[in-house]
Amino acid sequence: MLSKKTALALFSILVVLSVLAAQCGPAATPQTIVEKVIETVVVEKEGEKVIETVVVEVEKTVEVEVVKEVEKEVIVEVGALPEQETLYIDMAYDDVPTLDPSLAEDTSAIDAGVELFPGLIRLHEETGEIQPGMATDWQISEDGLLYTFKILNDVPWVKFNNVTGNVEQVLDEEGNPRIVKCQDFVYGIKRTLDPNTGGPYAYVNWVIQNAGAVNGENGEDDPLFGQVDQIGVACLDDFTIQYTLREPAAFFLSIASMWINWAEPQWLIEEKGDRWIEAGILHSFGPYVLFDWTHDASMTFIANPFWPGTEAIPKPSIKYVHGLFLDPEEQLANYEAGLLDKAEVPLAEIDRVKVDPVLSQELNIFADTCSYYYGFNVTKPPFDDPNVRKAFSWAVDRTALVENVTKGGQEPASWFSRPGLTASPSRSLGDDFGPPVTADPDKAKEFLAASSYGSPENLPQITLMYNEASGHARIAEAIQQMWKQTLGVDVNLTSQEFKVFLVTRHEDPPQIWRGGWCMDYPDASSFAKDVFRSDSGNNDTRWGNDRFDQLVDQAALETDLQKRHDLYVEAEKLLVEEDAAIIPLYWYTGVEVTKPYVQRTFGRGGMNMWEKWTMDK
Repeated sequence: MLSKKTALALFSILVVLSVLAAQCGPAATPQTIVEKVIETVVVEKEGEKVIETVVVEVEKTVEVEVVKEVEKEVIVEVGALPEQETLYIDMAYDDVPTLDPSLAEDTSAIDAGVELFPGLIRLHEETGEIQPGMATDWQISEDGLLYTFKILNDVPWVKFNNVTGNVEQVLDEEGNPRIVKCQDFVYGIKRTLDPNTGGPYAYVNWVIQNAGAVNGENGEDDPLFGQVDQIGVACLDDFTIQYTLREPAAFFLSIASMWINWAEPQWLIEEKGDRWIEAGILHSFGPYVLFDWTHDASMTFIANPFWPGTEAIPKPSIKYVHGLFLDPEEQLANYEAGLLDKAEVPLAEIDRVKVDPVLSQELNIFADTCSYYYGFNVTKPPFDDPNVRKAFSWAVDRTALVENVTKGGQEPASWFSRPGLTASPSRSLGDDFGPPVTADPDKAKEFLAASSYGSPENLPQITLMYNEASGHARIAEAIQQMWKQTLGVDVNLTSQEFKVFLVTRHEDPPQIWRGGWCMDYPDASSFAKDVFRSDSGNNDTRWGNDRFDQLVDQAALETDLQKRHDLYVEAEKLLVEEDAAIIPLYWYTGVEVTKPYVQRTFGRGGMNMWEKWTMDK
């Protein structure tokens, strides 16, 4: 068996360097040049002939080879990672789609991003508590419209130099270290909201003055469309940033923690374009730096020696974090072989792990702030009929699903917003609505009979799509069987690679598709409004309901917690009960194994915060 060192940590890195190279065509190019020549000549001075040495200019036509500066990719072998200093983890099922904060939309990209680009605010990964990130303190105006943040003034931009093998400070044109400033945050915010960027999460920042109009909320005919300098964010000085909101938002501090508000390196993005996020190029400033990104295989980070460390974001004690892109079965196999220090437990292995004398002691099942659901494309038959959607939702036995398939302590869900978030519906508060947690076959059949299709024989061919992973496949197969038994409907199953699946969902959602949503901030607005408002970039159902939009907008402005809760309950009833735009399935738990020599936190919503982990191999 290969050792961890040789199996996981041998790789080469592509570095993009500016080099001088002679670029020759089939023949040298004739060019006319002016050449200065020193000659001895006879000249007249004051009537006398004298001999002098002078410089004269002579035009010549010569053939020359033109030398120009080009970019050349150089492969630098960096060798193996030191095993005692490296944390080996499962990072994602597939390649991380992007490290660009303006384009990020999945947990793997954000999990990596928080280590590279700390936001103004840092949400505690386990409690959701608001903590200082890059901001040292902040003030909020009495009317709730002005948020002013003071920023750390000693954090440099850095990059990993693949040639020297060191993390180095990024220098400006005058050779001085580039310090993260307010202007870098303003640039990142405006770039994300620029409609040309196509940021999928830009809508969350529409709460900022003019941001919605600039980003396209009112269409391209709005005079503010694309006018990013009209967005209500500005620098009061190099280390003070001020937001002006269009309306009060009690949860804006949480939004300020999100990647849509992170600082970005304008100079690098303008020079490198889309390639600015690659290893050997990326500039960042957080506790970890991108060391390597071998696409479709792994991503590696190295501790940033220039990160000053704060109470909320300490200096890392683990030098390297090496994350692999593996499905859960491969993760657990590598973990048991000693090749990973942390891994997810796949559904098929949970029972075995729970009774294994070693693995059971390393198993952790912890609460998570995510919801698992199936979405309908309400524009595609037969799910253009709400009664068909209800029939499919009421036919699912959520209790059987979590007890017999997922087996990780998940909670059957009757609505979307995760209980425990601020203002979210909760059974502990007496909320009881939505589809039943156990199937109601009679009601499901009644809904189908009442639909415009009338019976299963009249339904068109139906396909459910999910992103490739064994766990998603097992869940889909179980629900496929429930639909067959209860409704007599045969549903086709298909899967796609994750990053392809995301594009498919956005551009042409299938009839039914798998969805998972984790909190961006600990408030019901992060679920109801941010996902299913009719104009949300995350709303792949194509469903819209004016009353739903009014409810979630009103709830976002309401300061009375009970009233906010009641508004979200009414909105959720429209989403999952009256219109049944989605099938809520369960609320997540994390199910992982971790080696005993690793001391860690258990972040909610996929956030890990490796800088807080310690290791004693």
